[in-house]
Amino acid sequence: MKKKIDIEKVATIDIGSNAIRLLISNVFSLNGELHHTKNSFYRVQLRLGDDSFKRGIISDINKKKLISTLKSFKLLMDVNDVKKYLAYATSAMRGINDSKKIISSIQKHTNIKVEIITGKKESEIVAKNDISQYVGKSKNYCFIDVGGGSTEVIIYKNGEFYKSKSFKIGGVRIINNLVDDKTWREFELWLKNNAAELKKLKLIGIGGNINKLYKISGVKYTRPLNKKKFKSTLHKIEKMSILKKLIKLKLNPDRIDVILPAGKIYYFMMKKIGVKEIYVPRIGLANGMVSELI
Repeated sequence: MKKKIDIEKVATIDIGSNAIRLLISNVFSLNGELHHTKNSFYRVQLRLGDDSFKRGIISDINKKKLISTLKSFKLLMDVNDVKKYLAYATSAMRGINDSKKIISSIQKHTNIKVEIITGKKESEIVAKNDISQYVGKSKNYCFIDVGGGSTEVIIYKNGEFYKSKSFKIGGVRIINNLVDDKTWREFELWLKNNAAELKKLKLIGIGGNINKLYKISGVKYTRPLNKKKFKSTLHKIEKMSILKKLIKLKLNPDRIDVILPAGKIYYFMMKKIGVKEIYVPRIGLANGMVSELI
């Protein structure tokens, strides 16, 4: 008789600058170790960063949309018998003046408790993702997670955590002309001082935009995307009309204007630290959050 495997469902909610995501995961024990797999994933476009980065507020209409989205996520969690959840908000919510009031309103209307996390904590959570099949025996590797409002960089040296930093550089900030030359220079200098010196450094790209760029490039899954192919992929997208991006590349409308700025951040980093390729495991903050629940 086959042994029954007990499966528990958990949920992680990522409230970002360009979208809100819900990941429902299956958690089970195998040979004494806990494992998790994706059950379902939901993404709702809501560009909170447009309000937050420009004016330091969230508009009334976006507050309503945020609460409506989280209400729907709560229903999905309930019908899926989710036992535990985490809900984190990142860059867009970090920069607003009445964040405590909004968090309180969310809990009142949805019964979901949201925590606004720092860039440092965001980096630490991203780094919890299992990327062993990509780094292999390499002891030096670096995560870069480009969002709408910030870029998180986490460096491991000799297999141990070394440095991390959050920069106010992201796709939504760039299209709103909110990243100045000083910020780019600080980013470049930090990379040169902390990452460029490491030998055989492997770069791991995290985030929805790099996942989509990787898919568009046509590179076989698990294989790295080299710098030449990356550059040609960016050039291909740059030449396409909005209609072609929608139809041929199947980009979501909210992805169309941010994918190139985000892609150029990854490419900028590749150039500045001198790596020839980037690995794309197609994971993100919501995946790393699961490790905090189990």
